[in-house]
Order: sequence, then structure tokens, then C-alpha cells
Amino acid sequence: MGRAYSPQENRGLRGHLAAVAAFGAYTAAWGVAVGVRKAKLPDRHDPLDVLFTAAATFRLSRLISKGSVTSPLRAPFTRYEEATGPAEVSEEARGGAARSTVGELVTCPFCLSVWMTATLTGAHLLWPRATRAVTGGVTALAAADVMQLSYDNLIQKNSE
Repeated sequence: MGRAYSPQENRGLRGHLAAVAAFGAYTAAWGVAVGVRKAKLPDRHDPLDVLFTAAATFRLSRLISKGSVTSPLRAPFTRYEEATGPAEVSEEARGGAARSTVGELVTCPFCLSVWMTATLTGAHLLWPRATRAVTGGVTALAAADVMQLSYDNLIQKNSE
């Protein structure tokens, strides 16, 4: 199937299928935990919870997948390419099928955001107060990042 899908290059469909299966098992585990705890599902989403979860998902996914300080976590699966911005790096997945699939996952903020959303959603159902504290704190970090980058851009424009 892989050759028919992409005859020009190996797209690692087996590894991607394994990642999809792992994600299915991961979300099922959250579902079981919520069911065992008999956590009450909300009738509707609280808009602030959605906003804070989105901001926290964005910031954590970026920190894990691109942060220079988190590069030791990605190093077994990636190869450093270059610095790409304030405290961020670009890396390439390396190794065999399983290792490179993990490398692709941990260097992709979009891919990690799916896992992060599942994590924060499950945590919100089991520990709503603690999760609100975490998402609020990480949202504050995301806002601070915006302020830092805006300030840097302002200083740069004024010095031109």
C-alpha cells in the first residue's frame, strides 16, 4: 500500500498507522479513566475553559516540539538543523521506522496539539480545578510570549 500511495518516496505509513493506533489507545484510556471515576460530563463547554485550553495546547505543543530547552527530550528521535527563532530550533526526524515516526510527532506542534488537547480534555474531566489552574498558568505564559515578541519587534522597528 505504501508504494501505491507514494511511489516517489517512503512516507512511513506503517509508523503513522502505529501512531494513530497509539492515539486511539491513549484516548480510550482517558475514556476508561473518566468512566471508572464516573466523572460527570458537562452539558456544554465553558467558553473560558475552551479559550484557556486552546492557548495552553498551543503553548505546550510549541514548547515540546520546538523549544531549545526541551531538545534533550527530542534528541533520541531527531537531528538538530538550526535555530529558528527566540528559544526555538528546527530538527529533522531520524532513525528507523518507529524512531522516525516518533521524531515526526515530537517535532510537529500541530501533531502534538492533538495529543495535548486529548490530555487536557481528559484532565479537565477528572480534575477540573487543577486543570484550570494549569491551563490558566500556561495561557499566561503564552500571553507573556506574545508580549516579549511584540516588545522585541517594537524595539527592532524603532532602531531601524
